[in-house]
Amino acid sequence: MTDLPVRRLLVDLQSPFDRHWNGGDAFRSAFFNALSMSFPFGEQFFIDSVRAGLAALPAEQRHGFEAEVRGFIGQEATHRRLHGLYNDQLERQGLKNHWEPRSRRRMRALDGKDLRLHLAVTAAAEHFTAILAEYLLANDAALAGADERLALLWRWHSSEESEHRSTAFDLYRALGGNEKWRLRIFRVVSFNFVCDALRQTLNNLWHDGSWKRPATWVSGWRLLFGRAGLVREMAGPWRQYLRADFHPLAHGGQAGSAWLRDNAGRFSVVGSAR
Repeated sequence: MTDLPVRRLLVDLQSPFDRHWNGGDAFRSAFFNALSMSFPFGEQFFIDSVRAGLAALPAEQRHGFEAEVRGFIGQEATHRRLHGLYNDQLERQGLKNHWEPRSRRRMRALDGKDLRLHLAVTAAAEHFTAILAEYLLANDAALAGADERLALLWRWHSSEESEHRSTAFDLYRALGGNEKWRLRIFRVVSFNFVCDALRQTLNNLWHDGSWKRPATWVSGWRLLFGRAGLVREMAGPWRQYLRADFHPLAHGGQAGSAWLRDNAGRFSVVGSAR
């Protein structure tokens, strides 16, 4: 099992930040703002799914997961709280969160369904966030010139996503989740994630008024499709999930561990899975 310390990030997210906080870049700011809008509801769904998954395990298996699940819940609850503060600032700037209501409507379709579907969704989304985390930790250009507080938030969040990327996956397997549904759900989650991220980014740019500027789209192309762009860098790690022998801990995680080690003064440990 994975040791998952619960950390308190030493950052002020209640003070206002600039509209184009990411190096003055409208597209990069709008894109990361869109991602943040998805987190509070998404992470609560992940917490609920993993907690229910633990409770559904036979007693003899549960003990092996209890500490890791506590750490997972503690980390995700902290992410949810901090991104809630972040999103409060975005609301004050006039941005509208359309991603969360769409997610709520989709997740209602899972009410009363097999718990393993909830865990499959969680495992798929956690893979997406883990490979995005690896990208951010390896590519400084994505946060070049960013407000120091938000750059810190994104890199810390990325490091913890790398750290707990296998919890939901392992619970899904422990409860007898099969490969057919794991892969089917992953494709659906991937489609929804990409569409929602782009729709919310475009909406943010529309509210911001930056969608008319050619420089906005040059930056968007560079971030998504450039030589070190998200699509190019994440395509291989995305496909890894489709392998029959895939396990999250076999792919990445070193960058997150290194960041947490090198930035220990930026947070305090308030709990441990052990």
